[in-house]
Amino acid sequence: MGEVSLLNEAVQALGIIADPMRMTFLLLGVVIGLVLGALPGLGGLVGLSLLLPFTFDMDRYTALAFLLGLQSVTVTSDTIPAVLFGVPGTVGSAATILDGYPMARRGEAGRAFGAAFTASVIGGLWGALLLGVSIPILRPMMLSIGSPELLMFCVFGLSLAAVLSTGSPLKGLTAACIGLLVATAGEDSQTGTLRWSDSLYLWTGLPVVPLALGLFAIPEIADLAIQRKSVAGDGAGNVETRTGQTRGVRDVFRHWFLVLRCASIGAGLGAVPGIGASVVDWIAYGHAKSTEKDAEKTFGTGDVRGVIASESANNAKEGGALVPTIAFGVPGSASMALILGAFLIHGLVPGPDMLTTHLDITYTMVWSVALANIFGAGICFAFAKQLAKVALLRISILAPVVIVVVFVGAYQGSQQWGDLYFLLIFGMLGFIMKRLRWPRPPLILGFVLGALVERYMFISVERYGTAWLWERPVVVVMIAITVFGILGPLVRKLRAHYKSGAASEKGAIGFQPQNLNADLLFTLALLGVFIAALVISSGWAFGAKLVPQVVGWTAVALLTLYVVLTLFYRAGARRAAMRDGSGQTAEQRAGQSDVHFDIVVDFGDLSPQVILWRAVTYFAWLLLAFGLAAVIGLLPAMFFVLVGFMWFLGERSWARTFAVAIAVWVFCYVLFHQVLFVPWPQSLIGDWFPVLRTNIPTNLF
Repeated sequence: MGEVSLLNEAVQALGIIADPMRMTFLLLGVVIGLVLGALPGLGGLVGLSLLLPFTFDMDRYTALAFLLGLQSVTVTSDTIPAVLFGVPGTVGSAATILDGYPMARRGEAGRAFGAAFTASVIGGLWGALLLGVSIPILRPMMLSIGSPELLMFCVFGLSLAAVLSTGSPLKGLTAACIGLLVATAGEDSQTGTLRWSDSLYLWTGLPVVPLALGLFAIPEIADLAIQRKSVAGDGAGNVETRTGQTRGVRDVFRHWFLVLRCASIGAGLGAVPGIGASVVDWIAYGHAKSTEKDAEKTFGTGDVRGVIASESANNAKEGGALVPTIAFGVPGSASMALILGAFLIHGLVPGPDMLTTHLDITYTMVWSVALANIFGAGICFAFAKQLAKVALLRISILAPVVIVVVFVGAYQGSQQWGDLYFLLIFGMLGFIMKRLRWPRPPLILGFVLGALVERYMFISVERYGTAWLWERPVVVVMIAITVFGILGPLVRKLRAHYKSGAASEKGAIGFQPQNLNADLLFTLALLGVFIAALVISSGWAFGAKLVPQVVGWTAVALLTLYVVLTLFYRAGARRAAMRDGSGQTAEQRAGQSDVHFDIVVDFGDLSPQVILWRAVTYFAWLLLAFGLAAVIGLLPAMFFVLVGFMWFLGERSWARTFAVAIAVWVFCYVLFHQVLFVPWPQSLIGDWFPVLRTNIPTNLF
């Protein structure tokens, strides 16, 4: 098909989507997507599941515009909780937290929003453009990619845990192994073996929502509850709105080449089936960190370039993910599987017909993605001033509101009590990891990619044995890139140490009693867990134990090396005599730039005893919320948690307390009960008084 014909099809598709009714539904989908993306625990999957039944009576153009309008912008509005709360609205905004949240804490939320929204719309448009011109070209390339190549893409994404965990690559890789091991819970699809538990809840594996909210939301709100400050902290009085927003826009255009590079990465990896939001933003962030000037020192501390890299990539991937969905019927992401459902509803068969007979529909989808990104960014820009001021909210109001949304959102995982159990378990684990400077993002990355790693590894080993490691050129190249990425930071550090010569102290080998601390105890506990996993899984069938054994031995090696280095080696340091103009020693500067792939919070003058007491009290409130939910029902318990937690955190105005509690409770009731039709978990009162269940709405008990 010639270029003129393709151009004519694209122009005709624009005319089709410009129909007022279709534009209305596209805009409605955008608004719904923005709301869902901004709420932790919700996202594109929930939205698409909700809207899919409503598309039966629509024509195919309107239906796809409606769904793609929602899906394209959830990764735009998820910037809001990532920047303001340090909580990923969706998994695609996890990397944005590293620099966006520190910017909000020093009063630059407006600048972060301006940069993020501008990078998002440019990245989305770039992804849509690449989708439009590449569908006929990529078909033969996509058909040549097999399981070994897909496996190495996943391994490469996980290896970035080491590259970005500058402070401790061993911790980053171990955290990724934890995620991979947790992902193996449940029934093995190859052999039917029940792994780690015979609980019915875990038969299909652990849902990602309670794990993600536990690892990120619970610890971040804990820090705010301990500090008793607003999100902006001491910089609350300097939160920028319009001025900061304009500055963020200028930042994006000043770094335009970074935007295009990261958008290309997002679109390219998005086109690979199974490599979706969970890894794309980290790869783009890692690329920016390794190529931008002075990024090693500033990324992770509030560098706007980190926000730009992440946001431009995760929006561009939506266009890329449509490539395998349209051309081969292979979902480029989990959300694209629901888009395929819309295809079937409207009699569309993915494949060659979408590139010939139905090319108008294909380009209608391209225009839908492009216009949705423009509308989404425009709406976010219009409300950036109000959104930035959320950072000024009192913690006594913000914390309980987020906790309620987190509890109810976590229950969306599989709508069982197990979701809340694991929310608290991983919340405690996330808090411990954060306090001990163990990076959490690699854990969630390993968990999300776990099923893919297991599937691709099993197929590769069963079909090719071990020959795929050296007989497939793409695999060899990816292995080389991965090894270089892991060893690169170590080599650079050794070279810098060697060049410093006499200005550095040599490392010492010998027992280091000062390192007998909580971090070492946690490391030994993890080592025990992985050894136990190796013993338990050793008796399983080959297909069931392949990944647990590989991951287990890898983690044991990493943890053993970390224990040995911790107990018997002290790294050399720059001599204290070398100071800069600020009077700081080099080791002080190094401590400040020790980015460990996560967010560090300074509690200021608070004593360890006060920090411990407030942390214990905070988790006691979470356990109380869980207990109340078991007795009177999840939704009624949330009202009492709102009132009690606001009082505990120092909210002295009862009028404001009840006003906020009632407003949030009504919002949750309408959204989750009336709109999403959530089947609420059984409670004790519901068991004891069955008469009440027939007279009172079932969502209450």
